Amino acid sequence: MILEIADIRIKPGSEAAFEEAVRRGLDTVLAKAPGFRSYTVQRCVESPGRYVLLIEWETLEAHTVGFRESAAHAQWRAIVGPFFEKPPFVEHFEQMAAMSRSGS
Repeated sequence: MILEIADIRIKPGSEAAFEEAVRRGLDTVLAKAPGFRSYTVQRCVESPGRYVLLIEWETLEAHTVGFRESAAHAQWRAIVGPFFEKPPFVEHFEQMAAMSRSGS
């Protein structure tokens, strides 16, 4: 499993519209991509126009080749791209360790 982390900065004042667009794009375009496993979107508390998008892919190539080189990538960018203040910073990670603790 590969975790894509995209650090996204959006135009000031467009938070509500971006949040609607990113959900729509994730659910209607990205979730249908071969090799897609899951996503999480986090909003920064200290910087309202900053978001982190975490996407799990089966393989690195599922994202870098299968999705990025497909027509779906252009659809995704058409939905969320207008909100970007600058291009997202994207990197890929492999899990090295994990722990989960359930609350009482």
